[in-house]
Amino acid sequence: MEPPRPKSESIAVIGAGIAGLITAHTLLRDGFSNVTILTRDLVVGGVWATDRIYPGLHTNNVHGEYRFSSLAMPAAGGVGARLTGDDMANYLEAFASKFLQGKIEFGVEVSNIRRSSTGGGWQMDIYDRASDEYKTRTYARLVVCTGGCSMPRMPARLNPDTAAAAHFKGLVFHSMDFGRKLQDLMDSVPRCDSAPTHESAPIVIIGGGKSAQDISAYVANEGRKVVVVCPRLDAFTAGRKPLPDFVRKSRLTALFSPHIHLRTGLERLLHTTWLGKKLVDFVWHGLEESSYEAFDIPKASPLRNAVSPYWHCSINDEGIARSNGFHALAASGQVEVITPAHAVCFSDDGRSVVLDNGQVLDASAVVLATGYASSWTSLFKEKTIDELGLNPHPAQNDTEHRWDYTTLSDPPALRPETKAWSSSIYRGLVPAKSIDNRDFAVNGACVSPNNGYTAEVASHWISSYFLGDEMRLPRTPAEAFAETERVAAWLKRRHPEVPTALNPSHTGHMAFWTWPQHVDDLLEDMGLPIMRSGGNALTWPFKTIDLDEIKNLKIERDERRAKLIARAS
Repeated sequence: MEPPRPKSESIAVIGAGIAGLITAHTLLRDGFSNVTILTRDLVVGGVWATDRIYPGLHTNNVHGEYRFSSLAMPAAGGVGARLTGDDMANYLEAFASKFLQGKIEFGVEVSNIRRSSTGGGWQMDIYDRASDEYKTRTYARLVVCTGGCSMPRMPARLNPDTAAAAHFKGLVFHSMDFGRKLQDLMDSVPRCDSAPTHESAPIVIIGGGKSAQDISAYVANEGRKVVVVCPRLDAFTAGRKPLPDFVRKSRLTALFSPHIHLRTGLERLLHTTWLGKKLVDFVWHGLEESSYEAFDIPKASPLRNAVSPYWHCSINDEGIARSNGFHALAASGQVEVITPAHAVCFSDDGRSVVLDNGQVLDASAVVLATGYASSWTSLFKEKTIDELGLNPHPAQNDTEHRWDYTTLSDPPALRPETKAWSSSIYRGLVPAKSIDNRDFAVNGACVSPNNGYTAEVASHWISSYFLGDEMRLPRTPAEAFAETERVAAWLKRRHPEVPTALNPSHTGHMAFWTWPQHVDDLLEDMGLPIMRSGGNALTWPFKTIDLDEIKNLKIERDERRAKLIARAS
């Protein structure tokens, strides 16, 4: 075990979203006294900050899956036990107020992070918007928690500058700015039942993900015409009544999704046998069909042109079917969906966009729900990204790694970008190239539907890593790199349509349906008990997972560290 690092050394946590807040809290509880959160925002919350949320926004999860073990979450104000954006913002503000007073610097832009030229640690350039001052700071350690939803990605032929050059007359902006631009949008686009002399052109929303669906539902409910254009829609899950906790909040869904290794006999039965495949196919087909049936979506509807919920990670949990939600509005014709289709450019008439099928679509405004790019490019220069090993690397694409799971037969085609690149981030937490240094980590770069639980366990992993605790880690950067390549090979099998390496700040690791198994991997790295929800050989898949089962992780880590030190002496 490495000697403990001085706890008085400074640590910068970049980002004040879910991952940043819990990381700073865990480091402080572990005795690191000089921890500072730096954020460009003026309030905490990240994607749930008050200036980014908008009416009608709900979390993608049931109540309790976006909280932390140290703070109870008030009852959900959303529909079908979903928290609203306001609920989520209020919870994160309450958490910061209770645990992180005086530890957050707001309105600071961080850039050009690099290794200190005078020795260990990290230098970074800081611009303080309030004082209009530039300065350089040095920190001993760094945790980057900026996630993958802060740098909008906009196609070059559809961005606002291109729109202006084409003399497009309506608003054009990214979905990230919907909350900020909402009033301008409503003021500039008349209700479809109040256009004075001619029928108003629709608001065109480009993209089929959760943001596109939420925004289209909101503007349709506000009486505006709306058209959604996308290659495919996100998948979704829904029902006519709430699922019981032993289904919705247990390991049951994770059990029916294969993991990179299968810990239990039941998992091996399901994923390596003919009978298991039949059962798994039956469950996923039933989940997909019951979701469509909850909204009475016919077989020929364009709403069925969606990604597979089994093979993909773009899945929205709708809960109880809502009459004013996206799928109900689209099924009734109040939202028009054009799919499969791509918007390719603005036309030269100043009022329309052109689709790849040649269709010219009138538009009063265009909202680009086209996803996000890595947030790390704004923090690091390319030289530092290469030195750290943050960039994805060309995939080795060898045949060494095999998973002869019956449930991985007949997959979708492997996307070229997925095949070509692999993530270089070990566990989604530390660049493999830099794993020996123990002074840099990331949190929030793992795709998980239970962000609270996953980010909290990851924060303990990072703190143990900084403390020099004995952990199950690769012995060398080369071993760490080999493991990231093995995981990347697995993800190419498990999610062949998802280019996980192309936004490493968001998808440095993928643990969607199998997030409980991923958390178990992190706990095992720290030498701690796994599968904490309890139960026996028959009941464990149905036991409710709750954040309370990890509230004593610090105590467990302290006790293990003390035992190891005593044994060594």
